[in-house]
Amino acid sequence: MNENSCSFHDEKELRDGQVESVCATYPSPYDKDTSALRALRGIPISELKNRGVLRALTAEANGWEPAVVSAEVLRAQEEWEAVDNIQTETGSQASADQPGQLISFSEALQHFQTVDLSSFKKRIQPTIRRTGLAALRHCLFGPPKLHQGLREERDLVLTIAQCGLDSQDPVHGRVLQTIYRKLTGSKFDCALHGDHWEDLGFQGANPATDLRGAGFLALLHLLYLVMDSKTLLMAQEIFRLSHHHIQQFPFCLMSVNITRIAIQALREECLSRECNRQQKVIPVVNSFYAATFLRLAHVWRTQQKTIADSGFVLKELEVLAKKSPRRLLKTLEIYLAGVTKGQASLLGAQKGSGPQAPRSKDLTFTGVCDLPPHSSKGTWLI
Repeated sequence: MNENSCSFHDEKELRDGQVESVCATYPSPYDKDTSALRALRGIPISELKNRGVLRALTAEANGWEPAVVSAEVLRAQEEWEAVDNIQTETGSQASADQPGQLISFSEALQHFQTVDLSSFKKRIQPTIRRTGLAALRHCLFGPPKLHQGLREERDLVLTIAQCGLDSQDPVHGRVLQTIYRKLTGSKFDCALHGDHWEDLGFQGANPATDLRGAGFLALLHLLYLVMDSKTLLMAQEIFRLSHHHIQQFPFCLMSVNITRIAIQALREECLSRECNRQQKVIPVVNSFYAATFLRLAHVWRTQQKTIADSGFVLKELEVLAKKSPRRLLKTLEIYLAGVTKGQASLLGAQKGSGPQAPRSKDLTFTGVCDLPPHSSKGTWLI
């Protein structure tokens, strides 16, 4: 009896000791919410997830009232679920709203130097084929032939002009995005198709449809123009002129036509002398393109040209560019030197902004390829 009594008292004391220990660890029931949350704060969210504590705390079957613990516990659970979502998206959702990295002209050019362009190269005709008297006259009085070591570089330029715009190619997309952001000053990317391209001077929502006769070279030329700090100022000046309330013109479409002029000048060996002198082809073609665009903008502003004059201005400009490429290049050098010294624009300031220029799709633009070759209408001094 005494043994049983002792045993009973021992068990009672042991149970009492456990109860006291538990009570010392956990507060009374009325204060269990705040004490539990205080204990949870010292445990990382990852541990709570692994132990199933978050799920247990929000389940009524465990004796906890959801209304009591939802304030901070559910917030912790939401934070964890947010972490899960980020991990399963592999960062794509986080980067979707971030602007892409701008691409330089050299990086874009390197892309074309490394991809297989053999199918496009078969289409090129490096030089103009002349026969009879025209061939003899060109041989005797025409420009010198391009050095043998530069012909591969020339062929690359002409091959790129055969490539179209592929919206599935990431490099092609980055080129478009860079042109858009540099001209507009936007810090964010835009859709590769949409009305915003008409604001830049394309005829429609898809820039690929306007590259006829110039291919991706037209976009590379625009990229070259906007990615150099000095020529960027020139590009922005011409872009502003293209939105003049009276003298507006489709900027990008005009640029494509100037690229066509550069292609023809290269094929007719009008640039061979300068290429041989510099021992380069691509830089000479780029500078020739920029110089021709600068000349067009100067004529357009000073002679008060409008969109109705576009075809004839371009035709006369093509004649001048092929006849005196060195003269154009010298003009570009003077302009860029002035930009470096911080001098005023050679294009001059526009007087009065006037009403906003109509969108390019409302303009009737005549390019080099659209003008009749022997039209006698209009005579312009360029």
